[in-house]
Amino acid sequence: MKYAVVTFGCRVNQADSFALERQIRTVGGHASSPEDADLVIVNSCSVTAAADQGTRQTIRRVARVNPTAKIVATGCYTTRDMEAVAALPGVVAVVSNENKDRLVQDVLEQVEFALPTTANRFGEGDGACGAMIEPGEAGRTAYTLRVQTGCDESCAYCIIPSTRGGGRSVPLHRVLTEVEDARGAGYRELQLTGVHLGSYGRDLNPRSSLYGLLQALDRQDSNVVIRMSSLEPMDCTPGIIDLMTTSPRFAAHFHLPLQHASDTVLRRMRRPYTCREYEQVVGLIRRNAPDAAIGSDVVVGFPGETDAHATENIQFLTQSPLTYLHVFPYSDRPGTEASKMKGKVHGQTIRDRARAVREVGSVLSQQFRTAQIGRIRPGLTLRQRAHTVVLTDNYLRVQVPVPPPENVRVHVRILTAADSPAGELVNESLISTP
Repeated sequence: MKYAVVTFGCRVNQADSFALERQIRTVGGHASSPEDADLVIVNSCSVTAAADQGTRQTIRRVARVNPTAKIVATGCYTTRDMEAVAALPGVVAVVSNENKDRLVQDVLEQVEFALPTTANRFGEGDGACGAMIEPGEAGRTAYTLRVQTGCDESCAYCIIPSTRGGGRSVPLHRVLTEVEDARGAGYRELQLTGVHLGSYGRDLNPRSSLYGLLQALDRQDSNVVIRMSSLEPMDCTPGIIDLMTTSPRFAAHFHLPLQHASDTVLRRMRRPYTCREYEQVVGLIRRNAPDAAIGSDVVVGFPGETDAHATENIQFLTQSPLTYLHVFPYSDRPGTEASKMKGKVHGQTIRDRARAVREVGSVLSQQFRTAQIGRIRPGLTLRQRAHTVVLTDNYLRVQVPVPPPENVRVHVRILTAADSPAGELVNESLISTP
């Protein structure tokens, strides 16, 4: 059986897709392109209307170029509108997020595929988690580990609580075991992810916390570097900041979604913090770690956003210590509170405001890269088509000459401030500081 997994959306979806690939390989599947695969899994996103459209377009294209493929759809868009997805050409099954962990097992029970007679069945050998994929084998050098899913918050614009359900955490012993398995397979970096990562442990018995998880990872006898995924600003506590900026186990990289820099808009969004509180969090990070990357998500064109609010947004971001921005033009999500709000912003105005915020993001990124010239940073070599890139701990992709193999921990001196900075590898014996 030849398979392909097409993934839309967030790091959580990427982690889910990685787990699906492990399961498929356990039963004898072989990775292929969607154009040539027997089974194509489309893991959908529904954070914006564009994400929904991308799923539909992909399914139609696969059905057109590979009419014999059996297409299985899952993810947030599928969960939100199962009937619409099921009606698309080539789709033989739709699987909600709730049942995603059983997707491969259920599909193999329903659909006959040519599998090797020696293939493991579920419940035997490696079990439901599947065989560990080695670094680079599926196009991934770093390992993405989902430790939590679901969300109990009620942000006015977000559909995810209805597509992922309430917050659910992976027990600590299972997290530590998977980290050790990843280390044993050769991974040198791991990204910790979740839908509401900061809520980790609140649902466990006994109750735990994200800080407790990070402490356990820090104590674990492992050389795997931990990179944190998106963390809500109200969950980024002084204790977490102190641990992540003092322990070598954690990458100097924070991603804290602000969403908007007007308190009025934040209240309408039902975000549980103010701009001042956000400023205090990122300020503490910058004082503790002057070279850390600090990224953010920003939504533009939220219902009721005025020109004055947009100006507030630009002014705050321009003066912030952020190093990159992910900009999202507001899109109505059926079933959310925001979709029923008055004061909708015209589409062209949203596009204009998004362009302005992206320009600010470009300036912030350029300023950060310029400040890094001459710095020596630890990083991991990644495989690229034309050259090797070192992904530094502070989230710069630095091109290096005469590269070492993929998946090697190195130190690199940053030489330029280009969009893809150039750098040189540094002899480890010459490094006097971490």
